[in-house]
Amino acid sequence: MDLVRWRPPKPQPVFPPEELEMVAAFGPQYKPEDHWLANCGIQTVLDVGAHMGEFAQRIRAMLPGADLISFEPLQEPFAKLTERFKGQPNFRAIRCALGEKAGQHEIHHNEWAPSSSLLPMAELHKQSFTFAVKEKTEMIEVRRLSDVVRELNLRDPLLLKLDVQGFEDKVIAGGEDVVARAKIIIIEVSFQPLYEGGPLFDDVYRLLKEHGFTYNGNFEQLFSPKDGRILQADAIFCRQ
Repeated sequence: MDLVRWRPPKPQPVFPPEELEMVAAFGPQYKPEDHWLANCGIQTVLDVGAHMGEFAQRIRAMLPGADLISFEPLQEPFAKLTERFKGQPNFRAIRCALGEKAGQHEIHHNEWAPSSSLLPMAELHKQSFTFAVKEKTEMIEVRRLSDVVRELNLRDPLLLKLDVQGFEDKVIAGGEDVVARAKIIIIEVSFQPLYEGGPLFDDVYRLLKEHGFTYNGNFEQLFSPKDGRILQADAIFCRQ
């Protein structure tokens, strides 16, 4: 998710003694879904739309033995991402965006960097989040996920995370053979149009269902500060 979201407090779970060491390792932000994900046998995480490594840091705590490959096209977030994981094993950062076709592409570089997108921002986004309106355009490199992975020696099964501000279907189209190797996909989905031409939840649901995945719920949800409706979620899809 690209914006701060509010969640009502949950009661603290009670853990059996044999799990307390793992809970302590994850720290006070431990959530039950972390336990589930930590036990899925994932060997490689592809973190597409890494920003400064927020998701990468969390997933590294859950899957310390997995290879972690993060993709981020913008210079400043990429620099902070690489600094954050400097010297850590099994980590690689690649500075590019991913899409259906390789080449140079114009990106809308937002003053609020997590809202930057290869697509123009829709009016609802501007109205809902007025601090994420100012932007400039610049050219960045776009690669196909299939082409990148062909250069890497990845261990299966994969976890594919997509946080690409409306470019989800294009990333999938450029990496269908990689999607076929994924066991879990965590993907930011929109329930309202926030980027012009971007897919909505139903589009993503149908697309991933065609690829053999089932929808398993959400990690997080983003609510509109204007009227409270759900705008986005980090949806979990698992291979059938």
